[in-house]
Amino acid sequence: MTLENLIFIFLAVLSYGGISWIRPWLERRRIVDRPNRRSSHSRPTPRGGGLAIVVLTLGTVVAFSLATHSWRQSGIYLGVGAALAGLGWRDDIKSLPSIFRFSVHSAAALLTILGLGYFESVSIPLMGELKFGALGMPITFLWIIGLTNAYNFMDGIDGMAGGVALAAGLGWMLLSSANGGLPNDLAFWVALAVAASSLGFLMHNWTPARVFMGDVCSTFLGYTFAVLPLFSARAGGDALLLGTTVMWAFILDTSLTFLYRFFRRENAFAAHLSHLYQRLVSRGHPHAAVSALYIFLTLLGSFLAFGWTHAYPAVPFLILIGLPLLWILLLWYAARKTNAR
Repeated sequence: MTLENLIFIFLAVLSYGGISWIRPWLERRRIVDRPNRRSSHSRPTPRGGGLAIVVLTLGTVVAFSLATHSWRQSGIYLGVGAALAGLGWRDDIKSLPSIFRFSVHSAAALLTILGLGYFESVSIPLMGELKFGALGMPITFLWIIGLTNAYNFMDGIDGMAGGVALAAGLGWMLLSSANGGLPNDLAFWVALAVAASSLGFLMHNWTPARVFMGDVCSTFLGYTFAVLPLFSARAGGDALLLGTTVMWAFILDTSLTFLYRFFRRENAFAAHLSHLYQRLVSRGHPHAAVSALYIFLTLLGSFLAFGWTHAYPAVPFLILIGLPLLWILLLWYAARKTNAR
């Protein structure tokens, strides 16, 4: 058994044990999510259990930096990631104004760009590489803010956010390893820590969930998956493509739902039940089935991203045409179930 495997198991066990300790403390402090008419749960449930994922991931990055004497990239990730987690923790305890959260997220995105750089280009399957020029900075800014909030929006049913974090973490372990397309040691260890600690969290969060992740972790994970491709952004346009392909299901669900509500002149930031995953649950599909679907879609995106780095012939077509067609099929299925009811 390799050192990486041992550390993965160790972090998963620590995560499971840490959440076993955190959960009763959250209940005593009454940091709970109380159900309302838009909730997918029926009883008060502790939230903030994802704090274990945050602590273990940041702790792993500190250990990596101490071992390698390299803090250039990790220092930015540690500082900004901890700040976003702190903001999310405060929001879990007492809801904060949207404008304040957006201001902090904007500052986080700017600091990240200053420290890690920005996407200078993107590879487009079947078309080639598109140079951004000066537009790279605002595109990267929107990418960081968008994915940070998208992950928070998608944390709505048992097993969803934790399961996708496990799948995406495994995907980035593959992509950032020596055999991947964008080798980067820091990205590998961040991905390993996220995947392992998310596995421990899932043992508490799989339906029926005994604890919720909370904003402390969902925004942290969104930021993490936004930053992982930036660690290797200088390698060319593949970085943004790979980051998008891994997280394609969350990105599509959030962006299309946002546009749908915007054009219907609804408050796109208000609580709602318009996401595809919410519609599937409301049509009678259990949480486990819907979460498993999104985990599968994330693994599919990860394998396609890996195939792209190894120039598998069919992969460009599958990314550009196959994934959108698959999403259209899922939307059609959800609409068909609605009509049937």
